[in-house]
Amino acid sequence: MLSTSPCNIRTIGVLGGGQLGRMMALEARRAGFKVVVLTDEPPGSPAAQFADATIHSGYSDPAALRSFLDQVDVVTAEFENLPDSLLQAVEAERPLRPGRKALFTAQHREREKMFLREQGIACAEFRVIEDLAGLEAAVAEIGRPCVVKTAAFGYDGKGQAKIVEDTSLPETWAAFEGQRAVVEQWVSFVCEVSVVGARDVQGHMAVHGCIENEHAHHILDVSIAPARVDPAVTSRAIELWEAVAVGLDYVGTMAVEMFVTAAGEVIVNEIAPRPHNSGHHTIDGCMTNQFQQQFRAVAGLPLGDPSLHSPIVMVNLLGDVWRDETTPPDWTPIWSHPRAKLHLYGKATARAKRKMGHFTVIGDTVEEALADARAIQSQLR
Repeated sequence: MLSTSPCNIRTIGVLGGGQLGRMMALEARRAGFKVVVLTDEPPGSPAAQFADATIHSGYSDPAALRSFLDQVDVVTAEFENLPDSLLQAVEAERPLRPGRKALFTAQHREREKMFLREQGIACAEFRVIEDLAGLEAAVAEIGRPCVVKTAAFGYDGKGQAKIVEDTSLPETWAAFEGQRAVVEQWVSFVCEVSVVGARDVQGHMAVHGCIENEHAHHILDVSIAPARVDPAVTSRAIELWEAVAVGLDYVGTMAVEMFVTAAGEVIVNEIAPRPHNSGHHTIDGCMTNQFQQQFRAVAGLPLGDPSLHSPIVMVNLLGDVWRDETTPPDWTPIWSHPRAKLHLYGKATARAKRKMGHFTVIGDTVEEALADARAIQSQLR
């Protein structure tokens, strides 16, 4: 793995042009770094709006990659679904943080689950399948209910189906035909949590505590910090996050999503090798936010204090609340609250289920922040 002295890092390269890259670029530039983005998105992408330079190209274009690498000292990624050939090419010439191992593992459910199993990290029982016969055998072994998920390119509930007692397996498999898939035991959980934190090049770790997450239609709706869980659950969740970070030799900000059962067991669901939607509250609620931690770790700098300074709730803003493709809702409910803040991602057009922004509300207690956030949310719909 290539290394570079923090003193020599002036320009950070970002693979990807979305909102995570945007928020990271904003924090890095505020701290004096230059940011160059390589993205296959069209001009005007969220990250490009805050970058010093943007290269718009497919990720398999050698000339574009050469231009990108010539301009940067270190590289990071704002999403994990990148071609492995690109990751290998970048890592051969520049420090890639997080490294190929982390990105390659987390971009594919089969590799992710195998990593968790090999590391002895608690996760749901699973089987890897590639045809209907495999699905039938897996369901017979694991039992119903269970979930079948595509091995690659699944997020926000896409590429998965729940199997219950009356589910037809041939009909279910028809949507997965020709793909490798993972069948997971159904976890009966009482809540979903995540831990967002960072690990630096020296192996030091700093986490933002345990975050409670509520989803709507498989998309994150609300994040609550601190999570309303037993302290033992928080401790266990942080232990699991640390085990994942060490196992991946991780550098940068990472999120691990988990289930909590009625018995207090904590089970890893997914790894996100980047800043995460459930960590957006850290911008307004923590001493050092997840994007600041990302550029610090990537640049080889010490991590900041991750502690939460106030109870806070984050609410996602999807395109569903826009009046039309280009007309946002009336933001008065947010502006009228003295401890609410609006964050928009600079996306030109809205559509259903598209993440357009988020807002946060700080309270003296979690209950106060959540009640106020729900009240604002109801007025925007």
